[in-house]
Amino acid sequence: MTDLRPPASATTIDRRSILSLGLGLGTLLTLSACTPVDDAPLTEGEPVTGGVLTYFEPQTWTLLYPPSVGFYPNGGIMNNISARLLWQDPQTLDLHPWLATELPQVNADATEYTFTIRRGVTYSDGTPLTAANVAKNFDLFGRGDEARTLPVSEQISNYERSEVLDDSRVRFHFSAPSPGFAQATSTMNAGLLSDSTLDLDAEGFGPGGALSIHTCGPFHITAETIGTKLSVRAREDYDWAPPHLEHQGRAYLDGIDFLVNNEYSVRIGAVLSGQADGVRDVQAPDEARVEEQGLRLYAKPTNGINNGINFRFRHPLLSDIRVRRALIAAIDRAEIVDKLFTPNFPLATGVVAKGAMGYKDQSGSWTHDPREANRLLDEAGWAERDAEGYRVKDGQVLALTVNTALPQPRSNEVQTLIQQQLRHVGVRLSINPGDQSKQTLDSLSLDTVQIYHSMVARADFDNLRSNYASVNRDVFLNGTGRDDAADETVDPQIDRLLEELATQPLAAKRQEAAERFQDYLVEQAYVLPFFEEPQVFSFRRRVHGFETEPVGRPSFYSTWLAGQ
Repeated sequence: MTDLRPPASATTIDRRSILSLGLGLGTLLTLSACTPVDDAPLTEGEPVTGGVLTYFEPQTWTLLYPPSVGFYPNGGIMNNISARLLWQDPQTLDLHPWLATELPQVNADATEYTFTIRRGVTYSDGTPLTAANVAKNFDLFGRGDEARTLPVSEQISNYERSEVLDDSRVRFHFSAPSPGFAQATSTMNAGLLSDSTLDLDAEGFGPGGALSIHTCGPFHITAETIGTKLSVRAREDYDWAPPHLEHQGRAYLDGIDFLVNNEYSVRIGAVLSGQADGVRDVQAPDEARVEEQGLRLYAKPTNGINNGINFRFRHPLLSDIRVRRALIAAIDRAEIVDKLFTPNFPLATGVVAKGAMGYKDQSGSWTHDPREANRLLDEAGWAERDAEGYRVKDGQVLALTVNTALPQPRSNEVQTLIQQQLRHVGVRLSINPGDQSKQTLDSLSLDTVQIYHSMVARADFDNLRSNYASVNRDVFLNGTGRDDAADETVDPQIDRLLEELATQPLAAKRQEAAERFQDYLVEQAYVLPFFEEPQVFSFRRRVHGFETEPVGRPSFYSTWLAGQ
């Protein structure tokens, strides 16, 4: 789940250069003209064992506490070092056993889940996976620990307690129906941790503490250079992959070096030149160049809430639905997609992506019509203009600020284009400056950011609750008791509809509840989705077997390198 969780300031590798890769920034800036074509064989052949994959991320990881690994650099690591009770098929979204011997037994109202735990599983510190350990994991994930600054998992609703039935069985109890719990146990946000790791505080899960984090996945952490590199290596004794998978036993790779550089030219240049094996976050203008050079390009769907903007209706300038509708009419979504992206970024037809659970086709809900935008703004009392042509009402300019969503592709370019489109109807849009930490802090203030650019990925109906509920991410800042808005401006219908969605035990009823909520967002002009956001990766041709989990995080368990 791509989100805006606050990463620590990424350390730029810049002219000291990609760690030990020996590639200078000046060299990289000319790579487009001199990089040789990658003509290694594309045929898969039989997997071979060996080799360390060098893989670039645009931002450094910030926290490896599982409920907080929605930020893609965090999740990309946790997905490869952890194992979970269940495994979710990235194509069908069906659930399968992993560290559980079978799918859970669930009571009729989805308030009790009973799992039988697989025997013979160990953590990277040598301790065994037991029913008591699993219970301890979910007691932490489901309740959080405020004293250690460890939040409750936004993917687990209504958690009450665990009950260890015997050496291999554990039952989880919920205060109200929690139909999304089974799927939640399949995500990296529920990656299981050893007992010693469960005793860490937030700082212990952060940069500098990686070697203390013990998991039971196919890889384990072996080295850390804060801000620039994290090394994981294969566990030789790993023999508990999901039973239905063809690949069993040890990972093919000897390991992965997760490298970080916030200079895009460095990252893409390293892969194009063959100095690195792979990279995430290939920008749309470079997709054609990557393919022309013979490299592999993967655009993996994230199956979640589409990339778009959220209008914070509690702010006085956005409280009038006519203003929100005018902004929607003034913004040309097709121009954004056509000018800035490729066919790998299809225009959104709903609040969530077509492959997401809960999808409803809402085509036609967001029509570009500047004439209607002008009419609505005039009707709402913003008919006067200042000397620069911006709309004024009672001496106040219609001026709004949007965040820069750094984890999202080309966010600044998207907002710059929207800035131009809104200028045509007399609305002034400012783009909030600053790094990820500043963006995260500023986005918590209604006075600082009134339009919030984001997307969220989770392959379950509860994705909507995770994003919009006041007790979770609360992208609208709709929680009661906030200092920046009066409580009477809260929209209680949002939480009511989301609670209905979160407590329906039947999938058909959950679909109906998800559709009702999305219809409400459209009716109230609260959101404007742009496109279905993929995660775009590029790899050298010697890299085979690359896969992702359901929301686009890399899975390197079955990846292998030719020529070893």
